[in-house]
Amino acid sequence: MQSSIKNVKAFASSDSLAKVQEVASWLLEMNQELLSVGSKRRRTGGSLRGNASSSQVDEEQMNRVVEEEEQQQRRQQEEQHIGTNGEIGGEEPGFDDRHESQQEQLEENNNRLITVDEDSTCNQEEDDDEHTGDQEEEVEEEEEMDQDSDDFDQSDDSSREDEHANSNSVTNSNSLMDLPIHQSSPFYMKTKMKRKLDHGSEVRSFSLGKKPCKVSEYTSTTGLVPCSATPTTFGDLRAANGQGQQRRRITSVQPPSGLQEWLKMFQSWSGPEKLLALDELIDSCEPTQVKHMMQVIEPQFQRDFISLLPKELALYVLSFLEPRDLLQAAQTCRYWRILAEDNLLWREKCKEEGIDEPLHIKRRKVIKPGFIHSPWKSAYIRQHRIDTNWRRGELKSPKVLKGHDDHVITCLQFCGNRIVSGSDDNTLKVWSAVTGKCLRTLVGHTGGVWSSQMRDNIIISGSTDRTLKVWNAETGECIHTLYGHTSTVRCMHLHEKRVVSGSRDATLRVWDIETGQCLHVLMGHVAAVRCVQYDGRRVVSGAYDFMVKVWDPETETCLHTLQGHTNRVYSLQFDGIHVVSGSLDTSIRVWDVETGNCIHTLTGHQSLTSGMELKDNILVSGNADSTVKIWDIKTGQCLQTLQGPNKHQSAVTCLQFNKNFVITSSDDGTVKLWDLKTGEFIRNLVTLESGGSGGVVWRIRASNTKLVCAVGSRNGTEETKLLVLDFDVDMK
Repeated sequence: MQSSIKNVKAFASSDSLAKVQEVASWLLEMNQELLSVGSKRRRTGGSLRGNASSSQVDEEQMNRVVEEEEQQQRRQQEEQHIGTNGEIGGEEPGFDDRHESQQEQLEENNNRLITVDEDSTCNQEEDDDEHTGDQEEEVEEEEEMDQDSDDFDQSDDSSREDEHANSNSVTNSNSLMDLPIHQSSPFYMKTKMKRKLDHGSEVRSFSLGKKPCKVSEYTSTTGLVPCSATPTTFGDLRAANGQGQQRRRITSVQPPSGLQEWLKMFQSWSGPEKLLALDELIDSCEPTQVKHMMQVIEPQFQRDFISLLPKELALYVLSFLEPRDLLQAAQTCRYWRILAEDNLLWREKCKEEGIDEPLHIKRRKVIKPGFIHSPWKSAYIRQHRIDTNWRRGELKSPKVLKGHDDHVITCLQFCGNRIVSGSDDNTLKVWSAVTGKCLRTLVGHTGGVWSSQMRDNIIISGSTDRTLKVWNAETGECIHTLYGHTSTVRCMHLHEKRVVSGSRDATLRVWDIETGQCLHVLMGHVAAVRCVQYDGRRVVSGAYDFMVKVWDPETETCLHTLQGHTNRVYSLQFDGIHVVSGSLDTSIRVWDVETGNCIHTLTGHQSLTSGMELKDNILVSGNADSTVKIWDIKTGQCLQTLQGPNKHQSAVTCLQFNKNFVITSSDDGTVKLWDLKTGEFIRNLVTLESGGSGGVVWRIRASNTKLVCAVGSRNGTEETKLLVLDFDVDMK
């Protein structure tokens, strides 16, 4: 081994470029095994998207190792010089100046060769276009992508650090493999040679995402095998990237004797021994020789694996990117832009976020032929802007809707662009959520309206006059008056063409809203029915008799009586599988609707649970103790308690939530926005001047882009009105 290393030094000590040429050629071939390992990682499920920060740490550690090795070698050389010459160094006068000048020139040339700029890739592709008009289109497309990328610049502060790391990793469009810089990687030798030339310039790596991409799984489902597109040697890489032409060799000098024998001996060494030999070789080379090696090896690392894959696999790889990364990847080159604009790719992103199909998306400008416009991408960007508006957009002056004088707004519905408010002044009012105008007043009840439901153009109301009324929202006409209850109609639930009403007379009734007929009467409670849920098959009711009942409305039989609460039941949620009930006894109970068994008892609130909402096994409950809790009803675990210095100062009156936010209203005159996942307070959306002295937000209803608040007071300090806040964005 030592004798072979001496041979390496002997070859390297010569000024002959022919010798360096042979060694550099061999360096390319010896990396076949290492590259095969990297290719195997990709084919068998290795990560195609590494962590940029971890790769940088690995590289920094390797740089430190290289520096230590160089320092040790310099010390050994100095000791040898001292032993032979009696002094440190044996260089002639003036050598440092010449060497420094030569080194600066080498650094300048090397930086031009090594620095990989993503703009050069795009510019080179633009130069290859056959039509000069394509350049103008390219500029416009880049402006489009830049605008899309800017749309994501205002993301949450809590995620900016991670996103900044992803943003930095995208700037290099040429180094696309996730290979940490260590001694088993081909990047190791490249880094060492590069450090010898430019004193430690870092080799940047490109990160393709946070999630692992298992191409083998994709292959098993699609039948596509990308093996032919996966190069394993430098020769394969040159051919795949259009660099398969024969590399120019130096033929003016004959190869030294013993070179072939040494190369054969080198192949018999182990991996660590080969690396040691390469270290010795590089340390023994002059800068011009190292530069020659870099010129030969560097182009092999400037490759685009995404372009080598079939389009289906390339899209599959990109599907593991976050939307922000997709927008940045689209600015790498034209081919990546085409992939990142794929409509199906963005459709999957929208489905993950629960974004509806974009039926009427406005375009910012007319799209020229040849540019792929993605409606799903536009929908995603629009939703991102809307979420940003909710979080920290400017709170514009809300629309103020007045009409119920000083009476209490007892019920509130919001659907599409129509708002319906019911009051104890015996009327309902229909409002435009866009203009804020009162479209019509529904007059006919002889007592206060205490419950309502709305679907399409149908409004149903329940009153203290013991009747229900069916209204046409467009005309204001009363279609049917439903008689049967003997006391106040306190609650109702509408499902398709049927509505179930609960009354203080302890009964429930099932009505056909088209004919106005009472189809079924459900009797069994012994006190006022306070809440009801109906999914088309079963009716679930909660009452002041501490009971929750599950009914079959067709047979008018009680399937289960859910016993366990020790006080009045005030709120219910039903998802077809679970029944969740909230009571004045401070507890919340989760029941199995099929068996009637209590699965979990959720404790933690200190007072009446006045309002709840259930979606996808996540329950949000608001309580008179001023707190809001988020639960997982599968496990019974409390995930978050919305409290802290910004919590409500009085009872929670109403709440709504979606996949990102929780919105709560309170007796303290505020409406607050919270982060669903973290439970952190985001900001106040509404703050009444009379809050704390009588001003109350009674009800809230929210859509994706609007928030409607019913405001009033108990002592006349706040005028009764509706406030409409708009968080929509203009996509022109």
